[in-house]
Amino acid sequence: MTGTTGLLKSVVLAGGGTAGHVSPLLALADCLRRREPDVLITALGTAEGLEARLVPARGYDLEVVPKVPMPRRPTSDLLRLPGSMRRAVQAADDAMSAADARVVVGFGGYVSTPAYLAARRRGIPIVVHEQNARPGLANKVGARFAKHVAVTFPDTPLRGATVTGMPLRREIALLDRKARRAEALAHFGLDPQWPTVLVTGGSLGAQRINEAFHGAVSSLSAAGVQVLHVTGVGKEFDVPSAGAGAPYVVVPYADRMELAYAAADIVVARSGANTVCELTAVGLPAAYVPLPIGNGEQSLNARTVVAAGGGLLVDDADLTTEWVERTLVPLLRDASGLAEMAAAAASVGERDGDELLADLVIDAATRKV
Repeated sequence: MTGTTGLLKSVVLAGGGTAGHVSPLLALADCLRRREPDVLITALGTAEGLEARLVPARGYDLEVVPKVPMPRRPTSDLLRLPGSMRRAVQAADDAMSAADARVVVGFGGYVSTPAYLAARRRGIPIVVHEQNARPGLANKVGARFAKHVAVTFPDTPLRGATVTGMPLRREIALLDRKARRAEALAHFGLDPQWPTVLVTGGSLGAQRINEAFHGAVSSLSAAGVQVLHVTGVGKEFDVPSAGAGAPYVVVPYADRMELAYAAADIVVARSGANTVCELTAVGLPAAYVPLPIGNGEQSLNARTVVAAGGGLLVDDADLTTEWVERTLVPLLRDASGLAEMAAAAASVGERDGDELLADLVIDAATRKV
């Protein structure tokens, strides 16, 4: 990993709309700031996405680029696309000019395509980071004329790509689960005598996961399996007193996710790219429940860790209360089996994705040829 060079003057980061794009963008920004304290970092995003709140809150400048959804079918939106794209490219171009950008890094999403086109027009080096195993349309475009293409998963079909893994928050990348376990259990009101399953569907929750575990509250407690269930805001439910059984703790949102991971022995979650990469980085086995919609990228995201033995892939329709009781409970009682799964998950994890991507960014910005 390259140390401070003082050569990286200004970088523009393009991505947003969802946490899947914003989280790695911010992780890279933090890494570049650590390595190049004087670098000017400008983010391009939409006015409607998470970046509108998260980027300024982290202390970075956000320049708004008009949202340009790419129509998947022939509709009237297709007729408006050239004009919308032209305005978005100009907005990205103006931001790059004002920042005197030396390199543009795109993470996919609505603003990345206009950012790539503006950077190409200006002759600014481009670095693409693709989070998912199946690349999105914007990054397919950007990869065609990028100086470096970085991917999270080794089987992502982008030619000439470098596998960097996912840029992660430092709280996750540096997490020592064993050292933080007692603190984590106390933070959530959990008991160290019981094995712990973390259940999460992300900040918005996942109805199928919530329903399956809601129906298993009493049986899990009686079986000696305690649960930390992150339901999503507005989706909490009441649970009966555990009595002599294992506790079942329901929270709408976990703003200290590193502590949730430190408390857990296994996780049940969707298989978004960030989730898969965080869990493998910290060596947590998981039952991955891919979203049953979209283009199947969530199943592909979990493929490597499942093949390594660090996780299970559970079809959304198969995640029922019965599955929890018949499959998950025996798994939680098998300490040696869980330890093997944890080691397998860690074997495919990458904690230094931010540093590896930063190496490519600095190289693109400073290489003379």
